Amino acid sequence: MHKGTIDVRTENIFPIIKKFLYSDHEIFLRELVSNAVDATQKLKTLSSAGEVKGELGDLTIQVEVNKKKKTITIRDRGIGMTREEVEKYINQIAFSSAEEFVEQFKNKSQAEANAIIGHFGLGFYSSFMVAEKVELFTLSYREGAEPVKWECDGSPEYTITDAKKKERGTEVVLHIDKENEDFLEEYKIRELLNKYCKFLPVPIQFGTKKEEEPIEGETDKDGNPKTRTVEKPDIINNTHPLWKKSPSEATEEEYKKFYNELYPLSFDEPLFNIHLNVDYPFNLTGILYFPRVKHNYELQRNKIQLYSNQVFVTDSVEGIVPDFLTLLHGVIDSPDIPLNVSRSFLQSDQNVKKISGHITKKVADKLEELFKKDREAFEQKWNDIRLFIQYGMISEPKFYERAEKFLLLKNVDGKHFTIEEYKNHIEGQQKDKDKTLIILYASNTDDQYSYIEAARERGYDVLVMDGILDAHFINTLEQKMSNTRFVRVDSNTVDKLIEKKEDSLPSKLNEEQKQELKTAFETVVDKTRFEVVFEPMSESDAPVVITQNEFMRRYKDMSAVGGGPMMGLGDLPEHYNLVVNENHPLVAGLSAKEEAERNRQINYLYDLARLSKNLLRGKELNAFIKASMDNLG
Repeated sequence: MHKGTIDVRTENIFPIIKKFLYSDHEIFLRELVSNAVDATQKLKTLSSAGEVKGELGDLTIQVEVNKKKKTITIRDRGIGMTREEVEKYINQIAFSSAEEFVEQFKNKSQAEANAIIGHFGLGFYSSFMVAEKVELFTLSYREGAEPVKWECDGSPEYTITDAKKKERGTEVVLHIDKENEDFLEEYKIRELLNKYCKFLPVPIQFGTKKEEEPIEGETDKDGNPKTRTVEKPDIINNTHPLWKKSPSEATEEEYKKFYNELYPLSFDEPLFNIHLNVDYPFNLTGILYFPRVKHNYELQRNKIQLYSNQVFVTDSVEGIVPDFLTLLHGVIDSPDIPLNVSRSFLQSDQNVKKISGHITKKVADKLEELFKKDREAFEQKWNDIRLFIQYGMISEPKFYERAEKFLLLKNVDGKHFTIEEYKNHIEGQQKDKDKTLIILYASNTDDQYSYIEAARERGYDVLVMDGILDAHFINTLEQKMSNTRFVRVDSNTVDKLIEKKEDSLPSKLNEEQKQELKTAFETVVDKTRFEVVFEPMSESDAPVVITQNEFMRRYKDMSAVGGGPMMGLGDLPEHYNLVVNENHPLVAGLSAKEEAERNRQINYLYDLARLSKNLLRGKELNAFIKASMDNLG
């Protein structure tokens, strides 16, 4: 037996590992299984090079939980270690720069501590976050090697003794401490294996499962083969995930099947996918799926899983990939992504930044390809993908430049246009007196129907902008498009939406009549919400119209999407203009009415205007209906 002390002069390193090494104790399983995979992969490499003789046999890694003994065992049939290698790799290399390690951890926050981990080979020692004692049994693949046992109880002292192990490989036995006994539950370990090891390249067995298999030569009375229940090893991982395949070899059916493997609880099929396969200037593989986006969609993040050589790193990818890409689903795998570091470290890593930029380019390439290849199909998918594209154009200038070519605008007739096509479509009709191109839009085609129709009667075209990001997106478009302004159809009277000339229509009311009627309207309307404005319009226009200032309404819409007040203006009350058409016969006739009858008619016009704007509700709506019935009687 050989006893030794791990060379840590400054202080005991194990409390530091327990406290600081990882924010999640569960990571120990990922580290130990990853080590087992590495040992197995190395054996395969040596065998390919002719340095290992004979058959390799079954290379399945086994994970076992013994609740009674309070142990978790991870067993591989990889290269194993000699006594000298145990001394070197477990006691020396794992603690190279140990004093520097301890010094750097002093007075560090968890986030800062995590960022240092990648510089130390400490994966194996994550065992001590959950174990009071760790035993390691190993037998090297080398001819004539003797089996070795290494044991440590979480102090700097360890022992190395002879072992009785007969099979090549390494077996790590963790004796779980009292604080971490929840890891002795089978469901917990299965959950962690499914999270961290689902796509590792070597088979991993955890327990057994029952399956039905046919009995050869035996059938029932209907001629169907008889079956029997057999117990088979339960392999928890897919060793050849689809993203490792060449895109030219993968089928649409395989992409759909893999999506269901990633998201077994999802009932919607994705719209399409992007298969990433890059080997220069960095290694990157993966599959990104475009999910179906509902109109009332809540932004679902954390659906992209980040891997490093098929080892799960994180599914919290904000700041690691561009924000708008977090709306996609799927997998990104790159050996250039460091494994044992914090998200803050990942976010500042140069390789990760390059990968992020490349994925943005690939996504734009795919969308442009789909648009050019089959525009009709692209238009049919537009409602499902527009949120994603708009979000990208708002948040990523480089993506905006690419997306200008395939962004679609839809008008109230259901026709789609690119930005350039639409500008050409309305160029001759929708410029104001200052040569600014005015793009009219509706955010709700039902509520704003009468306004849309009034605009169409003037020969104007109206876009549908009813998405949850459209208030923000309109601002982005205005900033990028020169001499262009977006105006909602209900933000002003139809003749003022696009002001063509300075002079307005003459009024049929004199100043005295206007003032008298303005006072009469103001006694009827709710002045906290409505400002009465008199304006000469066409006789064919409505007698009373409700409009809402474009800036104030857009501000409120943006505040609602952004989660709170913007631009430091605080919460604004709903405020409207009640625009009275001075030239409408009904309005002109009010001057000659008795006060009571005039007020009754004003009230009726006020109610009609609110009804058309969906602002007449509850008690007031009920009173309006009753009054209308009385008039009919």
